[in-house]
Amino acid sequence: MGSERRDRVVLALVVWSVLVSQVLLYPGLADLVPVLGGDGLDAATAFLVAEVAAFVVFASVWGALSDATGRRVRWVVVGALGGAASYLLLATLPALGAGFGVALAVRVVGGAFTIGAFSLAVTTLADLSGGNGRNMGAAGLAIGLGAALGAVVGGRLSTVDPLAPVVAAAGLLLVVALLSLTVTDRAPTGRNLGVGAIVRGLRSRPALAVPYAFGFVDRLTAGFFALVGVFYFRTQFGLDAAGAGVVLALFFLPFALLQYPLGVVSDRIGRFYPVVAGSVAYGVAIVGVGLAPSLLSAAGLMVVVGVFGALVAPATMALATDVVPDDERGVALGGFNVAGSLGFLTGFLVGGLSAESLGYLPAFLLVGALEVAIALVALRAVRALEPFERATRPADD
Repeated sequence: MGSERRDRVVLALVVWSVLVSQVLLYPGLADLVPVLGGDGLDAATAFLVAEVAAFVVFASVWGALSDATGRRVRWVVVGALGGAASYLLLATLPALGAGFGVALAVRVVGGAFTIGAFSLAVTTLADLSGGNGRNMGAAGLAIGLGAALGAVVGGRLSTVDPLAPVVAAAGLLLVVALLSLTVTDRAPTGRNLGVGAIVRGLRSRPALAVPYAFGFVDRLTAGFFALVGVFYFRTQFGLDAAGAGVVLALFFLPFALLQYPLGVVSDRIGRFYPVVAGSVAYGVAIVGVGLAPSLLSAAGLMVVVGVFGALVAPATMALATDVVPDDERGVALGGFNVAGSLGFLTGFLVGGLSAESLGYLPAFLLVGALEVAIALVALRAVRALEPFERATRPADD
């Protein structure tokens, strides 16, 4: 349907805008935290953790709310408006003389709202027809491009004023609210699944543990590259921040641009090969970056990592929607986002601790091995899910 194609584009723009608003703050974090009353790396870490911790706690709440009410779009709008208000409040804290503790509290509240806009926009994509791989590929494309652009634009804005990215993020979330109002809500009538829906869902549908485990490890690798990757390229090859950003973009661009077409491929051939074989290749490529003897070879392998990441990500996310009925998609994807957020946090910890205590190469070996291990351990489990995902494939034209 033409309206569904339009809504797919609009929802992808919504997801993209939320990601840009989030990542805008990262490049200038060292300048922003002192303005808000914090000091040093510990304060910067707390600033990031406050938001992501709220993601973990509230993703399932929004999913349960949307499934219970049979509505998604209205809650996307509420989440976006709440996130915008939180960013605007954050920008005014220095003038109000508020301390860093207040800033952290605002970050928690903002994260609680923003994850609603993000998670339910992705779930609304999953409500569209045309194949879960296609729809999750659109989400993955938006996520990758949002992360890439947010880092570049945020860095430039922070040189103008440390608070400029915060104000820009608020403006973007207001745009998200307006865009979302134009989307047709196709959420099925849901059941009241409650705040503990993820735990109960895993008990009643243990198959969800499979995509959740892959989502956890995949996001762990993303957290690893976000923290360790930058330091690795700067110290190992003598790049400045701009150069390290360019190398990271070699991962982000193919990762973003290929997710939609590779998501469509997974609708056609099934999830098994993209998830299992893709994860093995992804893990090997990560190790290859750590083994690369030159900047040129490492940069080339970053492209390879992005390609295989784009093969795995939409198929894994689609698998989470394949194994549940339509009226449980919100909680299923909420759980997937919780697993992903936990993985991102773990990637910071595992990457940072292993790189500091063991060195860069062992850190790359460890993270790459984790990606390969999850594929080998869960191989039979993914194969067992084929009846679920076949039932969701679109008919051949």
